Amino acid sequence: MPIEIRQVGPEALAAYERIPIRFRVESVLRVEEIDGGVGGLRLREEKLDQPYVKDYDTYEDQLPTRWPGRFDVSRWLFLMAFDGDRPVGGAVVAYRSPDVDILEGRTDLAVLWDIRVHPDCRRQGIGTRLLRRAAEWARRRKCRQLKIETQSVNVAACRFYAAQGCRLRAIDRHGYARDPRIAHESMLLWYLDL
Repeated sequence: MPIEIRQVGPEALAAYERIPIRFRVESVLRVEEIDGGVGGLRLREEKLDQPYVKDYDTYEDQLPTRWPGRFDVSRWLFLMAFDGDRPVGGAVVAYRSPDVDILEGRTDLAVLWDIRVHPDCRRQGIGTRLLRRAAEWARRRKCRQLKIETQSVNVAACRFYAAQGCRLRAIDRHGYARDPRIAHESMLLWYLDL
């Protein structure tokens, strides 16, 4: 049966949340300064001696079902991918939400807030289809760019975004300094021009 992507509402977030977002971290992108930073920054992939599993949904304050209580999601896009009745993927786009700092106060910018594909269904094009639908939705709202945040520990996601035409526009080595759980990670900001 072909995978069907449907637009849903925030009431579907409990089902959305059950789609795992965990992944195995076997390498990280280390940020290196060139000439003390004057010559720019370089990312170097480094294999880990001790791989581990990262699961964004272990941070209870970040769970999808909590988003409507924390943000105005009335203008957000919620997509889910289904194999029959089984949810196997999803994507969420934040748009025109003054309480979301990453939107920079811009009305011509949307943010890919979340994207996930069930581990059993990865590498089948579901993520590509979700990202394309998200980009098209943002384009129809006159957005010039789709912004995507990821971390230096998510090498597979970085490769995926680069393959989709996204460009790495910012590296913040201390972007998570306030959160001891992830303070060791660097924030990577990708942009897809629409």
